[in-house]
Amino acid sequence: MPADERRVALFIDADNSPALYIDVILAELARHGTVCIRRAYGNWKSERLNGWESVLNLHAIQPVHQIDYTKGKNATDLALAIDVMDALYGRDIDVFAIASSDSDFTPLAVRLQADGKKVIGFGERKTPAALVNACSTFLYLEQEEHVGAAADNGSNSVAPRDAKALKSDTRLMKLLRTAIHAAEDDQGWAGLSKVGSLIGNQASFDSRNYGYKKLGDLFEAIDLFEVTRRDGHPFVREKKRKSGSAANADSEADTA
Repeated sequence: MPADERRVALFIDADNSPALYIDVILAELARHGTVCIRRAYGNWKSERLNGWESVLNLHAIQPVHQIDYTKGKNATDLALAIDVMDALYGRDIDVFAIASSDSDFTPLAVRLQADGKKVIGFGERKTPAALVNACSTFLYLEQEEHVGAAADNGSNSVAPRDAKALKSDTRLMKLLRTAIHAAEDDQGWAGLSKVGSLIGNQASFDSRNYGYKKLGDLFEAIDLFEVTRRDGHPFVREKKRKSGSAANADSEADTA
């Protein structure tokens, strides 16, 4: 389905999502479709949420007030989860976005994915791995904010992970290699778009969380892979797969 036909629902746990990241969140969701539901949940009598007041009307976000029924207990999470399930069954929503760093939303993300929905998570670096992995895609907001600021200033204030750091990430390397091997042809080349789809089907992944705007840039940063283009489409493979016969075949293809 084309992005402009997808319907996106955004649910914000205002207690665990600083208001200063709202522009980043909405800019990202604009790539996935039309954000037809925008709600922020919290006890709006609390001074902790003062930062949200100035952005609610600006971005057409509906504040949903939830009082704390018991001191020390937050009822916001349950109210948000109920509304998400109502939207799942009562509205034609293609993409669900949850902005929170609270692991309590992990079962909710798992449930949405079980129903075939794409789940995009937004949170800070402190977000537990359980919630990150339960989403189709999860973006760390601090890095996205800094990357955007760097782009505006023409500088690069966030250093991408170097090849050594990337190669030492066992989970990442296994994820990349598995996807390539599943999509490769006889010469070891795999279409980058297919590789990206396979990775997305296996785990919550976004190359921007490693400091690279595109998946191809991430592969090129790791000296174990090579990236090329065929008829305008990017392909990737492991360098070690390029042995004698494959290299000759490539040479002949390039000469033809």
